Amino acid sequence: MAKMFPVFVLKSLFFFWYRFLLRQLRSLLGLGFHRSSTFATQFKNQKYPSAHLLHRSDLNDHTLIFDVEGGLLKSSSVFPYFMLVAFEAGGLVRAIVLMMAYPFVCLAGPETGLNIMVMICFFGMKAKRFRVGRAVLPKFLLEDVGAEMFEVLNKGGKKVGVSNLPQVMVESFLREYLEIDFVVGRELKVVCGYYVGLMDRKKTWHALDQVQEGKGCSDVIAITGFNNTLDYHLLSQCKEVHVVMESEKRSWERLGKEKYPKPLIFHDGRLAMRPTPMNGVAMLMWIPYALILSIIRISLALSLPYNISTPLLAFTGLHFTASLLPNNNNNNQKSSRGQLYVCNHRTLLDPLYLSFALKKDLIAVTYSLSRMSEIIAPIKTVRLTRDRDEDAKMMNKLLQQGDLAVCPEGTTCREPYLLRFSPLFSEMCDEIAPVAVDSHVTMFHGTTAGGLKCLDPLFFLMNPFPIYSVRLLQTVSRSSTSPSHHHTNSRSFHLANRVQTHIGDALGFQCTKLTRKDKYLILAGNDGLV
Repeated sequence: MAKMFPVFVLKSLFFFWYRFLLRQLRSLLGLGFHRSSTFATQFKNQKYPSAHLLHRSDLNDHTLIFDVEGGLLKSSSVFPYFMLVAFEAGGLVRAIVLMMAYPFVCLAGPETGLNIMVMICFFGMKAKRFRVGRAVLPKFLLEDVGAEMFEVLNKGGKKVGVSNLPQVMVESFLREYLEIDFVVGRELKVVCGYYVGLMDRKKTWHALDQVQEGKGCSDVIAITGFNNTLDYHLLSQCKEVHVVMESEKRSWERLGKEKYPKPLIFHDGRLAMRPTPMNGVAMLMWIPYALILSIIRISLALSLPYNISTPLLAFTGLHFTASLLPNNNNNNQKSSRGQLYVCNHRTLLDPLYLSFALKKDLIAVTYSLSRMSEIIAPIKTVRLTRDRDEDAKMMNKLLQQGDLAVCPEGTTCREPYLLRFSPLFSEMCDEIAPVAVDSHVTMFHGTTAGGLKCLDPLFFLMNPFPIYSVRLLQTVSRSSTSPSHHHTNSRSFHLANRVQTHIGDALGFQCTKLTRKDKYLILAGNDGLV
């Protein structure tokens, strides 16, 4: 009897998995056939290929209702977006759980798999603090938009985006960046201010009501994926139904950044790569080694002289290029004050890399810096108080002690844009040395607006091959300011704008009037004061 028990258990497990897999296979095949046959019979006189819409000139008179995943995005997988939610909002442990559950998500079918990912990513998360949908996901969703379908949507009148994803994941992307009029997603259930990981099933009735109330154009055209159709009741109200085939999506080009209706200037999150299943596995396997590598890089930078640490850091995969002026070392031999270096701001390591490039110690002034970053910094760092008079006195005093580096943007910007330069630095010296700084990462961003700033240098150094470049530009003189700017404040603003333009031209970046406060209001919901 004891020998038969293990055999009975093995048989039970075998039949359980056999029935489970067989049931899932039948449901997938049956569901696909049922949908295809129902779709074909119900709309056999109204079904058209989506490519026909590219040549239509009357779309401005129609309301376009489109399936976001099946009719707009080039990729058919939504796993990367849930991986972003899990990692950025939930942490490393939640991301590991989602990665381990991915095989079951694939076996469970589209609807059940979606529910599993929602449960893992959102269960126990505070609803008011969820900002990934606005700060992180738009960048990755924009990079996945098909250029051909976006061109079609631009020709339409009113536009309604319908998604199977939770509304908090897609609403900001569609409304703020693609200028979609109505967004309909799945609502997440909230209990005591926390998500419970469950979604409401109904989502398309709201869009239909909006169109029928006269907020949209009278004639409605639906754009849907072949295996991911919109609600049948909604489709029955449409004059035409256009189907996007998988073969069409594979031939689409991705929407270029220059075609974005609203430029993507600010975005947050630690992940720099698209976390597909393969990329996710590679990232999770790399993190233990990356932590060791980052500690080695920090130790080398702190303990060794510049001429020794720089080649050793290059040996660890950290690429650094510097472009200096021929007479840089003789600029201030006759001056009792130090040189003022004005940099654009890419990461907290900007002054450190400038120090590496010049092969001398600098003093760095910052608007906000974590205590941990101050402790491990190999150069002197001084915090500004944001009181203009106090900060001016402090900077003048520091210039008496040596060379000074300042980042007048006040915060970092990842995209090729320069934020408005605070004009305070332009009142400190007659000769200002602009410095063009750029960086490139492949896995982790070394900046954050809503996370722990003390981990910024660590995340940057966790990249396999981070790249940093420092380029010293020709000095800008206060005496060269236009004579028409007689007022001190006017001259200061004019000089700050000149320096900003000088650096922007050198990097190929676009200058803006946006400030630190604008960035933090968008990404973190605060004014950025620390």
